[in-house]
Amino acid sequence: MNALKRLLLPILLLVGTSVFAQTLATQSLDRVIAVVDDSVILRSELDRALNNILAQYSGRSDQLPPRDVLERQVLDRIILIKLQATRARETGIRISEVEVDGAIGNVANQNGMTLDQLRYSLAQDGFNYNEFRETMREELLLQRLRSRFVQSQVAVSESEIDNLLASGQLQRGDVHLGHILISVPDSADAETVQVGREKAEGVRKLIEDGMDFNAAAIRYSNAPNALEGGDLGWRALTEVPVAFSEIVEQMRPGEVTPAIRGPSGFHILKLFDRRAQSLRMVEEFNARHIMIRIDELTPEPEARAEAERLYGLLQNGADFAELAREHSKDHNTAPLGGDMGWFPIDGYGTAVAHELGHLTDGQISQPFQTDVGWHILQRLGSREQDRTEELMRRQASEMIRTRKAEEEYDRYLRQLRGEAYIENRLARGASASDSES
Repeated sequence: MNALKRLLLPILLLVGTSVFAQTLATQSLDRVIAVVDDSVILRSELDRALNNILAQYSGRSDQLPPRDVLERQVLDRIILIKLQATRARETGIRISEVEVDGAIGNVANQNGMTLDQLRYSLAQDGFNYNEFRETMREELLLQRLRSRFVQSQVAVSESEIDNLLASGQLQRGDVHLGHILISVPDSADAETVQVGREKAEGVRKLIEDGMDFNAAAIRYSNAPNALEGGDLGWRALTEVPVAFSEIVEQMRPGEVTPAIRGPSGFHILKLFDRRAQSLRMVEEFNARHIMIRIDELTPEPEARAEAERLYGLLQNGADFAELAREHSKDHNTAPLGGDMGWFPIDGYGTAVAHELGHLTDGQISQPFQTDVGWHILQRLGSREQDRTEELMRRQASEMIRTRKAEEEYDRYLRQLRGEAYIENRLARGASASDSES
């Protein structure tokens, strides 16, 4: 699978569940395979998503589970997508055309493509660009829902950050993990738990006997990322749930854990690789500036003319600090002679960063414009600064937030599903070949 296909698989899986589905809803011969609250999932939607996956694994179908199992996995994913999309729209979340354009542009850039090349690549793989575009919109919708949920429900206190830093856990580095989940219902009885345990141990034995971990994840895992081979990517060890982190910390690359009991079932983890925490050195710049603000009293042409006048005075030997104190409209830096302090190159935006990159220490820029006015910048110095502590504190906050977010959002999705009306006709025995009512 090439890099573009790997990147797009979670999205391409669902191509056909939006525009395609809306079109097919008018076709009387199409079978309803599931009902989710007020919406339906059509047999053709499921087949389309299944065919997308089969196309991506062409020549490696042995990594996929039997079709009936794969159908259930994909249908469960579509059901969860629909529930989240409905909730997002109910809460007023909307995705603009500009946001969709930006997301598609990012996909193209990450793969070193132009938009035309991306269109061509999608067409070569059998994907309609308009369907892909609407599916990208839905993906952004779900991301926005998750982001809002995390912002409203997940808080990180300074004491939590202090405790994490004091524990020394941030020095434990990053790990690249794979994950297989054999799910067990929250209210399962002892017999159901034992069945789950035996299945998990059976999967672990298959891996031990030589089955590829990613193939086992695709075939057996109930986790949301099963169809991506269970790959969790790189994450800090402190982002791994506490129940697993101590085990993972003792593992060597290539090792696989036994089945571990967790809140949602039995987990099997593989450590693909690990890397150490390193110092974070950041290049910082010291500069000062004069800003002529554009506003109702000073339109753009006048602001530009004033900046050019002051630049001429500087070229003739005027004192930069004195001019900044007298004429700069940046009320934070003007009393300091325009001094902006020390900051990373992008600390004041892209326009300032561009000028800094072309100046040497002591050099004064020509007047340039930003979204707030016209500026004259003087670069005073540069240095390499150890920002490890600051970045570790920020990283600690993000790690705690990520860990909480995963747990809370998983609980939210279970609640969302539990409150919804779901009629799964596939579970009642609809066959893969039965595509008509």
